[in-house]
Amino acid sequence: MPRVAAVRTQRVRVPLHTPFVTALRRTDFAETVVVTVEDSDGCVGWGEAPQVWKVTGDSLAGSAAALEGPISDVLAGAAADLSSAGLIQGAVVGNHSAKMAADIALHDLVARRAGMSMTEHLQSHASQRSGTSCASRAMQHRRSAGIPGEPGIPTQLTTDMTLSVGTPDELAEAAAARARDGFTTLKIKVGTDAAGDAERVLAVREAAPGCVLRLDANTGWRADEAVAVLTDLADQGVELEFVEQPVARRDLEAMAYVRRHQPYKVLADESVFDLEDLVDVIRAGAADAVNVKLAKCGGITPAIELLEVAKLHGLGRLVGCMIESHLGIGAAAALVAAAGIPGEQDLDAGWWAKTSPYIGGIGYDGPRILFPDAPGLGIEGVLS
Repeated sequence: MPRVAAVRTQRVRVPLHTPFVTALRRTDFAETVVVTVEDSDGCVGWGEAPQVWKVTGDSLAGSAAALEGPISDVLAGAAADLSSAGLIQGAVVGNHSAKMAADIALHDLVARRAGMSMTEHLQSHASQRSGTSCASRAMQHRRSAGIPGEPGIPTQLTTDMTLSVGTPDELAEAAAARARDGFTTLKIKVGTDAAGDAERVLAVREAAPGCVLRLDANTGWRADEAVAVLTDLADQGVELEFVEQPVARRDLEAMAYVRRHQPYKVLADESVFDLEDLVDVIRAGAADAVNVKLAKCGGITPAIELLEVAKLHGLGRLVGCMIESHLGIGAAAALVAAAGIPGEQDLDAGWWAKTSPYIGGIGYDGPRILFPDAPGLGIEGVLS
């Protein structure tokens, strides 16, 4: 059995073609720590740890230190398979982005060694965990990549597009442009100015009348503000798929209040980092659905558990992202495809980059995320 021989890191800074603005922050770059985990046979898996100061508290320096220190220490000489995933999660407290990077890299390594795409690998892993037979596992791989019934795996999925915080005119212009680009679901960032949020949403509806609308307040409203804005929108006939994280992440009582006192579904994002958080949200009746992000929970392994528990309790499931690169998005997209989660996901971060910093990996064609025809995540290197 191959063993982990080396864990290496490098920092990557990806310029965005358009500034990304939310109620929590503004950024012109995606900054991340790229990690490679190499086994004793020379096979390499890739992962990334995005810097997300305002959400997870993770920095480039902190993630690099965790990866080069305690995470590298526990992986050194360990089995280069998924039995070592628990070592990553137990190596250090917090540091979710660093754990995400190492966990993705371990999955990528296993997939590459097996000659499977990341989606195939995760489907196979799910089948093994549930005890599904080989015949049933083969049926799970039958997708619409070709003639119905032909063996295959998903080759793409679709994402929504986030509209940064801005004036009504700016949002209307951006919405119309993204609709022309082919996006059919738009997520509007609100929460910086409750008094003007309804006007912003109405401007987007008018500019892109054929698009499904989602709202994301990023914890920016008080409960009374959320109810007032959302009730106003409902009275004006605005259709929303959901409203994401309307209030502070720890105030589940307030989020449950918002859920009860306006007509739209509530999606928990910042309120759910780990399984304990999800259980608290379920017990409080605070949300109808949950947004699972690898950088919040610590990678693919804990994300699988969160998605399974959410499904078990009847919550809707969305897989989202931070401002991260094509590497992390590729892992999240493969997870969606393997789990068969329906609907447009929230994985547009790579679209904002001027260009992918990698050789290989996923690509974007408007709202479509295109999977590489390669083992694992398909990453072969970082462009200089």
